[in-house]
Amino acid sequence: MNYPYAQQFRQSLVEWYQREHRDLPWRQTKDPYKIWVSEVMLQQTRVDTVIPYYQRFLKKYPTIGSLANADEEDLLKMWEGLGYYSRARNLQSGVKEVVEKYDGIVPNNRHDLQKLKGVGPYTAGAILSIAYNLPEHAVDGNVMRVLSRVLHITEDISLTKTRKIFEEAVEELIHPDFPGDFNQALMDLGATVCSPTSPKCLLCPVREYCIGFQEGVAEQLPIKTKKTKVKNEYYNVYIIVIDGKILVEKRPSEGLLANMWQFPMIQRDKTFAEEIKNLYHVEICKVLKENFFELKHVFSHLIWNMQSHFVEGKVLLELPENVQLISIEDVKDLPFPVPMQKILKSMTEHILKPSE
Repeated sequence: MNYPYAQQFRQSLVEWYQREHRDLPWRQTKDPYKIWVSEVMLQQTRVDTVIPYYQRFLKKYPTIGSLANADEEDLLKMWEGLGYYSRARNLQSGVKEVVEKYDGIVPNNRHDLQKLKGVGPYTAGAILSIAYNLPEHAVDGNVMRVLSRVLHITEDISLTKTRKIFEEAVEELIHPDFPGDFNQALMDLGATVCSPTSPKCLLCPVREYCIGFQEGVAEQLPIKTKKTKVKNEYYNVYIIVIDGKILVEKRPSEGLLANMWQFPMIQRDKTFAEEIKNLYHVEICKVLKENFFELKHVFSHLIWNMQSHFVEGKVLLELPENVQLISIEDVKDLPFPVPMQKILKSMTEHILKPSE
């Protein structure tokens, strides 16, 4: 890397961070477990959203042992609303490995850390640099954006092979005495100043060492090819009432929203009565309210377009193993993904609401 401002850049960046850094709860600790929790929660989730979840989570699971021994359904309920639920399951799996293999001590080297379930290069680097004060890279999208501008790197950041360029750049630039502050400073700079569009270059503490700014191309960087178009899926969601109880099902243990609970979902091109009879052993007797709530829920790779229907049914055969009939009060205690929470809220407010 031929960058003439390395010393000035790292010093100015760290001084800015130590003076101006955001006051976040996970920055009040050097406990590698707590930093690990925060980094997992922050993946693809806004800081403001994470803060209350992080605080509630650590109140319930203050130690590695408490999380390792947690009931998965309780864990998913604690995670409810954060999305990307595989993060919670992977975190618990990784924590269990630490308890079993490392006597509950989070490893202090990249080799062992990255063997843990759900711990990739970025999370490992964050734990090592912040908790253990080791000069290890922690490269995420914010870091790539900042350094593509500072170093004028024009390789496509959407390509997996490009990450190596940024990891090597951080290894050369990182402050030897304050590696955690350096990595967090890059994150903060990307989040607050060096934004994806309209970067606030005039407020940037390292502007004079930014080659992209000097050459007037900061806003054109980083180079990133557009994502492929997301897939749309269309579902009818059925709230099925049987003898005053509501039918819910547990999703498969693998794949999207694994082990979460939901109301029955039928693709719109299917005959719903036949599908419900085949899948749930239930006959629909009466449609009480058609399409009482429409919802579009966007995942990273697909969109669920949902219409909700309130129906009455009766059990024909024994319910499948993953299906239950429970009261509305108990439904609220299950770990439901966000779209199902919204449907539940609409149902309780507009359909089950007591008459005045």
